[in-house]
Amino acid sequence: MSSESFSSSAPLHSPSAQSALPVPVLVVEDEPLLQRRLALVLQQLGYAESDLVVVGSLAEARSFLAQQPVALALVDLELPDGNGRSLIVELRADDPGLGILVVSAWSSEEAILGALRAGATGYVLKERDDLEVTLSIRSVLRGGAPIDPFIARRILELLPVAPQGSAQVPQGDHAFTEREAMILRLVANGMTNREIAEHISLSRFTVDTHIKRIYRKLAVNSRVSAVQQARARGVIE
Repeated sequence: MSSESFSSSAPLHSPSAQSALPVPVLVVEDEPLLQRRLALVLQQLGYAESDLVVVGSLAEARSFLAQQPVALALVDLELPDGNGRSLIVELRADDPGLGILVVSAWSSEEAILGALRAGATGYVLKERDDLEVTLSIRSVLRGGAPIDPFIARRILELLPVAPQGSAQVPQGDHAFTEREAMILRLVANGMTNREIAEHISLSRFTVDTHIKRIYRKLAVNSRVSAVQQARARGVIE
């Protein structure tokens, strides 16, 4: 889909013909194969083709945004006319609540932290299969902050480790069950919810429920923050 399709996009947050998903969705990716792949993933989630605005450069993205805002953005970092991080900054400034998922081949510390600091909601590598990309998009749509497991490990390596004995395990309503502590350790090892479910023979739904409960107890909304807080409180090593 080219920039010629701008005028056919649906209004912000209006339901598409096939779903009640927030639209339009802006996909900023210059590789045609990746454009088609992301468009197909979005369509499988329930989006209509007319809900999608697929562009190959920062200039095209800004041209569309000058006409109307978007409800979701999938942004690559390496683009012909610059780094997608600058667009993320602009998108975040215009809409503090916008879901912005980086879909990139870059896995360097500078790229990862730069995108997250610019305002990206989540970060997934292009090498992941369609299911993982789909799960990341679904997480963003639910208000989550999905981080690719490989990237989560890289970020965790940068975090300071609390001195042993300096933190205490939360008590009362915030105490962790043995199962929750086990899941936290698997999250810290970089496993996705699907991998955790397979590893401990639980359903994906049950693991999702445990993760949400863990987030509430730690007062966080991302895997990286959950592991950081769990280590600081002595829940996991």
